[in-house]
Amino acid sequence: MLHLETSASPGEPWLNIAIFGAFVAITLIIVFRASRNNKTAADYYAAGRSFTGGQNGSAIAGDYLSAASFLGIVGAIAITGYDGFLYSIGFLVAWLVALLLVAELLRNTGRYTMADVLSFRLKQRPVRIAAAITTLVVCFFYLLAQMAGAGGLVSLLLGISDGVGQAVVITVVGALMILYVLIGGMKGTTWVQIIKAVLLIAGAGVMTVWVLALHGFNLSTLLEHAVATAGTPAILEPGLKYGVSEISKLDFLSLGLALVLGTAALPHVLMRFYTVPTAKEARKSVVWAIWLIGIFYVFTLVLGYGAAALIGADVIAAAPGGANSAAPLLAFELGGPILLGLISAIAFATILAVVAGLTITAAASFAHDIYASVIKKGKAEPGSEVKVARRTVVVIGIVAIIGGIGANGQNVAFLVALAFAIAASANLPTILYSLFWKRFTTRGAVWSMYGGLISAIVLIIFSPVVSGNETAMIKGADFDVFPLSNPGIVSIPLAFFLGWLGTVLDKNLESPEKQAEMEVRSLTGVGAEKATEH
Repeated sequence: MLHLETSASPGEPWLNIAIFGAFVAITLIIVFRASRNNKTAADYYAAGRSFTGGQNGSAIAGDYLSAASFLGIVGAIAITGYDGFLYSIGFLVAWLVALLLVAELLRNTGRYTMADVLSFRLKQRPVRIAAAITTLVVCFFYLLAQMAGAGGLVSLLLGISDGVGQAVVITVVGALMILYVLIGGMKGTTWVQIIKAVLLIAGAGVMTVWVLALHGFNLSTLLEHAVATAGTPAILEPGLKYGVSEISKLDFLSLGLALVLGTAALPHVLMRFYTVPTAKEARKSVVWAIWLIGIFYVFTLVLGYGAAALIGADVIAAAPGGANSAAPLLAFELGGPILLGLISAIAFATILAVVAGLTITAAASFAHDIYASVIKKGKAEPGSEVKVARRTVVVIGIVAIIGGIGANGQNVAFLVALAFAIAASANLPTILYSLFWKRFTTRGAVWSMYGGLISAIVLIIFSPVVSGNETAMIKGADFDVFPLSNPGIVSIPLAFFLGWLGTVLDKNLESPEKQAEMEVRSLTGVGAEKATEH
């Protein structure tokens, strides 16, 4: 079993940096090569719609399997057992919602962003502004989580424990992200995500086989070892984290609702459907993503219980980075400094790829929805939209670096939960109503988006993750009047209700011709290709 002083860093920091540097160098070369064809908005935002379903599915997996998926879930399983694995189930089941309700219809109806779909048959200006605001807020908080995660990981992987050193690393990650997106656009970003997905799944696969080999390829033996190390069979049973009280059970229901419904409304995932040439390829890309993500989450089960068995929850919790250190510590236990170096480089690659995807989504939303559609009223000069998008990338990157440094050491789970809750509350009701309810009006869309956005943020501000306990974001403060850590169970139904209420109270009916056109296009794809050419 690994014995580690809480101040020590396993492995060789310089080896970790060298391996990470090699990854950055290789991917930068690929990004430069991919950037040669970035001439039009379709090239920059949607990679010229040149990716196959398989390639896009791999990129979606790369986008979706963030540092929270790899490090967070393995750590959650290692410490809370069965309840930790429920995160994996929530993240995976969510893709069925995306596949069955959103992917194909969205690809048929839009061009570059989520707002294209929402404003198709509604009034352009109010809907695009609302959609752009929700997109920017979701991307910003997701970015904060990744940047803060980068700072937290540094303490374990590179042996840098002081705040200044971690701030430098967050700045480096942010600068690389800006470089990737400025040069490569969506095509370069997509190739980085495909490479990262392959590396992450391969690395997790090697560690999974290794852990199983140590236990005679018998999962029961591994689980018995984990129970013996933990000293309690509770890690194999539900309730270690979410069964303590009735509130915690309700909290889990709320979290599950946010995870399952939030995924189908994450702007950076939805934008991926526009990088394929047809709706059929969009559907195929989701099927690919489900397979890749599903296989990866099976790996996390073995890795989580492997860390619990070979290292122990107490050692993991005491290490720099806490629960997030479970996967790197397991890598060090299995393969020493070399495997730790590879896994730490993959963890950094994960953060880089995800922040690049988030940044281009936020930039596209501002440049396409606010600048080209609202300010220029659809008459932007050729090339000017891409220039605005590139400038936006720099601004978003700088804001994310500053925010990441400010959020360093804060509760990262709070930031991720906020991103998912906002996506599920502000975006999903409007997407579903737009696609499936003919009577839906502009007022319903605006009420639903702003209502979902504001209620999710307000409820989290007054929840236990911000104040009222030792692990809260603001220590010493106490204004947690809302008892649940995740607002999904309240804010998501509220957003659906507001969308319905705004519509039934709205006397101004939308154009029946536009409604009919949207229905035909979303279900058949007729007219979709014409809309994507200009």
